[in-house]
Amino acid sequence: MKHPTKSCKELLVSLVLLLGMLAPVHAAQNPASAQAGRSTPSNGASIGSHDSVVNGVKLHYMKAGKGPAIILLHGYAETSHMWLPLIPLLAKNHTVIAPDLRGAGDSGKPETGYEKKAMANDIHALARSLGISHAQVVGHDIGLMVAYAYAAQYPTETDRVVLMDAFLPGVGDWTHVWLLHDLWHFHFYGETPLKLVDGRERIYFDHFWNDFAADRNHSISEADRAFYTKAYSQPGGMRAGFEYFKAFPQDAKDFEELSKTKLTMPMLVLSGEKAGGTFLVDQARLVATQVSGVIIKGSGHWLLEEAPTQVIPLLVDFLNQRPLTLGDSATANR
Repeated sequence: MKHPTKSCKELLVSLVLLLGMLAPVHAAQNPASAQAGRSTPSNGASIGSHDSVVNGVKLHYMKAGKGPAIILLHGYAETSHMWLPLIPLLAKNHTVIAPDLRGAGDSGKPETGYEKKAMANDIHALARSLGISHAQVVGHDIGLMVAYAYAAQYPTETDRVVLMDAFLPGVGDWTHVWLLHDLWHFHFYGETPLKLVDGRERIYFDHFWNDFAADRNHSISEADRAFYTKAYSQPGGMRAGFEYFKAFPQDAKDFEELSKTKLTMPMLVLSGEKAGGTFLVDQARLVATQVSGVIIKGSGHWLLEEAPTQVIPLLVDFLNQRPLTLGDSATANR
């Protein structure tokens, strides 16, 4: 039931979220300072910017807080920068690690290694290098595929998993998504596509930020669009990004095999009503036994940007092992 006015509890949640977002907002609007410097969340913890070489590739990552570990994995057309509004809230009682995936942002861009199992091995090696033996893993878009591969390969080291709006190659009727005519970018890679997007990266990425949003005017901000375009326009950046999609057939084979052993840790699936709908929730139930699915009403693919007041409380509650609190706009699918 919807109420015409906000309750005191809802107002308090909104205030807490606003305070948590104020600290990183300067970094989000000033990409250069966010990439090179540090920001200070409202709880006093700092977000550090670091580099580490694992599996022969440099991984850039942000780190904040102390306590049990949470690993945040971004998707395509974004970098670890996307997690800035969430990190301060989780860093109050967790060690938060937000890496740029192999091929993205300030991480290395090698020729190979873009199968999601291999990318998950990168993240696991990074975690181990930081002394992390157990973690909760969160992934959006391509990052959710890496998060699943992480949990499936290292189930005894993965405490909880969050998958956010995309799909799992090789699981169920996944080709229903992969072969959709309006998702041409899944098959757009190679010499000619690279030449076509050279110098036109922003046009290409606007397709994602506009067409996958419920409302292109309430999607990725202009400042962040400029940030991500610059990040992917670095030498090798577009080629590396295309490799994520090129690897899908092998990912499908890998995930089909991995899914034969169901995951038993708690899993939260968040999906946009105007994007993936229930598809990822249904897939998750084929690969895991403890799945809580939440459809974010009115949201497209960019959950954290389009619906922060719905999505951030769900993530904070789940990762703090509290009962999920659903707002008026979210519906549970357990």
